[in-house]
Amino acid sequence: MDPSVWLWLLSAALILAGLAGTILPALPGTALVLAGIALGAWIDDFTRVGGVTLTLVAVLAALAWVLDYVAGLMGARRVGASTEALIGAALGTVVGLFMGLVGVLFMPLVGAAVGEYIARRDHGQALKVGTATWLGMMLGMIAKVVLAFMMVGLFIVALVF
Repeated sequence: MDPSVWLWLLSAALILAGLAGTILPALPGTALVLAGIALGAWIDDFTRVGGVTLTLVAVLAALAWVLDYVAGLMGARRVGASTEALIGAALGTVVGLFMGLVGVLFMPLVGAAVGEYIARRDHGQALKVGTATWLGMMLGMIAKVVLAFMMVGLFIVALVF
């Protein structure tokens, strides 16, 4: 079998793993998508997917990375979250990795709420901070998914046209 076929399969596998990683925090989603696209460009000797496309894709990847981290913080800070709430959200995310998709989606909320409760002993504020942090994280994840699909779309358009 032609070695380039294996490289194209690896490129596709990296892109698919990256798309999964936009939802699963254990995988560096947009970085894997970017790596798969860069590999695809390299396999084709950068003839169809050139520097401009790779630069646009890299900018989208960087934007997705920034949004992923900033969105949750913005949601938390908007409602006056404590440092303990932010630490709790981070710990909740790590714990959620071991609980499947439901854990990944909801443990940051629980962690932020518990952290805020420990800091202020106010149930209402803890729930408000937990919810705001979770909403910020979900909006960040949605933005990351959209940007990852835009990256793949640019790659496909460059390959085909």
